[in-house]
Amino acid sequence: KATLYSQVLYTVGSKIESKEGQVLHRSKRGWVWNQFFVIEEYTGPDPVLVGRLHSDVDSGDGNIKYILSGEGAGTIFVIDDKTGNIHATKTLDREEQAQYTLTAQAVARDTNKPLEPPSEFIVKVQDINDNPPEFLHGPYYARVAEMSNVGTSVIKVTATDADDPTYGNSARLVYSILQGQPYFSVEPQTGIIRTALPNMDREARQEYDVVIQAKDMGGHMGGLSGTTQVKITLTDVNDNPPKFAQGVYAMAVSEDKVPGEEVGRLKARDPDLAENGLVDYRILEGDGMNFFEITKDSETQEAVVKLKKPVDFETKRSYTLKVEASNPHVDPRFATWGPYKDTTIVKISVEDADEPPTFMAPSYNFEVEENAPAGTLVGRVHAKDTDIMNNPVRYMIPRYTDLEEFFTINTEDGIIKTTRPLDREAQSWHNISVSAAEIGGHHQDAKVRVNIKVKDVNDNAPEFATQNEVLVCENVSPGKLIETVSATDKDEMAHRQHFHFRLAPEVANNHSFSLKDNRDSTASIFVIRKGFSRLSQDVYHLPIEINDNGVPPLSSTNTLIIRVCSCDSKDTILSCNVEPFILSAGLSTGALIAILACIVILLAIVVLFVALRRQKKEPLIVFEEEDIRENIITYDDEGGGEEDTEAFDIATLQNPDGANGFLPRKDIKPELQYPMRPGLRPIGNKRYVSLLMFVGSYRFEVMDVDHRETWIC
Repeated sequence: KATLYSQVLYTVGSKIESKEGQVLHRSKRGWVWNQFFVIEEYTGPDPVLVGRLHSDVDSGDGNIKYILSGEGAGTIFVIDDKTGNIHATKTLDREEQAQYTLTAQAVARDTNKPLEPPSEFIVKVQDINDNPPEFLHGPYYARVAEMSNVGTSVIKVTATDADDPTYGNSARLVYSILQGQPYFSVEPQTGIIRTALPNMDREARQEYDVVIQAKDMGGHMGGLSGTTQVKITLTDVNDNPPKFAQGVYAMAVSEDKVPGEEVGRLKARDPDLAENGLVDYRILEGDGMNFFEITKDSETQEAVVKLKKPVDFETKRSYTLKVEASNPHVDPRFATWGPYKDTTIVKISVEDADEPPTFMAPSYNFEVEENAPAGTLVGRVHAKDTDIMNNPVRYMIPRYTDLEEFFTINTEDGIIKTTRPLDREAQSWHNISVSAAEIGGHHQDAKVRVNIKVKDVNDNAPEFATQNEVLVCENVSPGKLIETVSATDKDEMAHRQHFHFRLAPEVANNHSFSLKDNRDSTASIFVIRKGFSRLSQDVYHLPIEINDNGVPPLSSTNTLIIRVCSCDSKDTILSCNVEPFILSAGLSTGALIAILACIVILLAIVVLFVALRRQKKEPLIVFEEEDIRENIITYDDEGGGEEDTEAFDIATLQNPDGANGFLPRKDIKPELQYPMRPGLRPIGNKRYVSLLMFVGSYRFEVMDVDHRETWIC
């Protein structure tokens, strides 16, 4: 039997009588083990006795040897093989290893033969409070809304203790708050931090540093502790209305400012953040509501007062506005704390500015009769200085609006007059500008439009609306209407004014044509005889007198041209020109122009060719064996004048080969040797005979003065 003193149960076989009277027999065994315990962190001078092994076969004579194996055997745990005492040779830490499993066996010392079967046992490291609590996730950051109720949960903090939670109170933790009172509290068992003070205001204080302690041993004396920091931030709620810093704001605007320009700024301050601090502005009332407006600068949250309509210092010098600032987003939880708005008064004074003069009318319209003499009064413009000084005004007409200087203006009183007679038919309207500048001012001027209408005077006689010829057939029948004439007049036609037509007195009794006034400003022309002939007279001029019935009435005589034409039986016009009877007697104008152009071109070519050859000192003509019809034909004989014309063999032109050989003339022999004309050079013993040129379809000859050479075109 094995015995572990003070820690190992030793059992023997015995008889136990049960309640029923039966006898129960317990079995007999050699080793009976319980757990061994070793206190951790032992730091004594001697090894710690863990326990003792003993076998009932051990008689104490030293023949039995005890052997220990397993975790830490031989290093941490050693056994006395004679006595069976087990010692721990090192300091043990439960947090590193809480227990060790070992095996014990008794063997014969001399033969190492097992005397007992091996048996396992456990050595447990008994915990002591040697580890303080730790906050593994600290420091902590938490947020809670301002004005929260007391007891509002903020955050939960948790500490851990490495000691054995199942043994004693080494790992039983209790939380407490070391810093942060009286604003916050912590639940001792759970570590939940809660608000402890009502109406905490973010605008007064936004951040809090809280220190939480965790202590083991249930918080009793001697326990270990650990701390952590918790930074708590109060978040914003809309609990503050906007507030103007002043009850009255003063601003000023110059009267020369244009709509849209900024007048001034004001701001209602709201200590809340983000959308809780947004502020809207509006004008509630005031005599300046029609002249000013308010917008908001989204970046600065300022109210921007802008000019809506021009202001005039001379008319009104100050305006008052009542402006309201309000929160667009109101938290219903704090709605009863309202109202979330504020008002102020804005006083705007108008400053005087040196303004240009002002015309009494936005534009002027005048009339003047055409042909009126120079210096005729057109009208008067008037402007005045609206400033306090009321300086006199000087007038002028900018030249770019009256380039031809039809008008002039008195610089002092603004009276406009003409500089020469005006012609309505040339220009019926004159649109000019007049500028006015105050004398002694800052060179500021104002301009006004002046429209001058030129009134019509009947100074233009009527005339035919068109100047077309009237065509009439030779066989026209008497009484036929050949034309309806109308008239036009450059003057304006008055109401019920018409044109009247009649034949001129010198043709009033003609026997060919008659006129009928249609009384609608037109007249009809009729034929009153027959038997027109182009050969006897192809054109008739019919003077017609036109009266415009104006004031004063004007008339003019216009000639209607009537041309007689050749027509067929259906009165279709065939020809209206006189037919030429001797067409073969001469050439047409086009033919003459073509001939003259040919001569000019030919002379230009010859002069240019001769000039180039003289410059190069080369013969005038270089002959090559080419088609004789495209080159100059030469021969060796002296020219014979008119005889050459008759004697020259035209077959040479048709036989180019003959041009290269000598063809002697047998019918005529030259008697005289004419001297060479100035300006011509001999080309060997050959002479220039003819040039060929075609212009259109005409052929002509040009012969030189001494009849020695013939030019054929």
